Amino acid sequence: MLYDHPDVYDACFHPDGFVEHYAALAEQHPGAVLELACGTGQLTVPLARAGRRVIGLDASRPMLDAARRRAATAGAAVEFVEGDMRGFDLGVACGLIFVARNSLLHLTTASDFAATLAAVRRHLAPGGVFAFDVFNPDVRILARSPGERAFVMRAHSERYGELTVEATSDYDAATQVNRATWYISTPDQPDCWVAPIHLRSIFPQELPLLLAASGFRLLQRMGDLQGGPFTSSSARQVCVCTVDDGERGE
Repeated sequence: MLYDHPDVYDACFHPDGFVEHYAALAEQHPGAVLELACGTGQLTVPLARAGRRVIGLDASRPMLDAARRRAATAGAAVEFVEGDMRGFDLGVACGLIFVARNSLLHLTTASDFAATLAAVRRHLAPGGVFAFDVFNPDVRILARSPGERAFVMRAHSERYGELTVEATSDYDAATQVNRATWYISTPDQPDCWVAPIHLRSIFPQELPLLLAASGFRLLQRMGDLQGGPFTSSSARQVCVCTVDDGERGE
């Protein structure tokens, strides 16, 4: 699993733009900040250094170990919790709860999605918001043959040198889940890591309905982290949601 290798994850995924976006939301909504699927703390640590109470929850112990090392190096006080975002009880009301960089799409079933949003709803303070960013499904990627291996990126790792990432896609239209596989190579070892990455596609017209079914209302949907409008050509759906008044307190 990719999430068992924090150094490879950090090489492939950079926080540029994400820190600024979620920090701006945190400034608008006072109170504790909770990141679900916080990974190696790339976003939680900068938020904590800004003086907020920040909690990071993740199911991967190796990722949390790396996050704690990052926080210690930065001198940031972050409360890291090992747990499942489909069911957690932290005993805190938050002004902002967020899930960044497609992590919400690991919820591949409707029941997983509903359970997560129920837990989010229990932890939101009055006036608090739930925010996330997910990709806008690209049918050209989803339509690839399962045997087709496509270039994804090159990334530099201090430990391993230049990494080359390729991926295959195997999209199941019935479940809207793409069972992709990443092939990550070092200069010395092709396919050094082979990592399955299963992500659900949430289509633009479907997204507000999923939220409404769990008692949330979409306040804003942007097409990028800089606040640009969402259009059919947007690569992302960058969303801010609130609890419907009739649903709060359940």
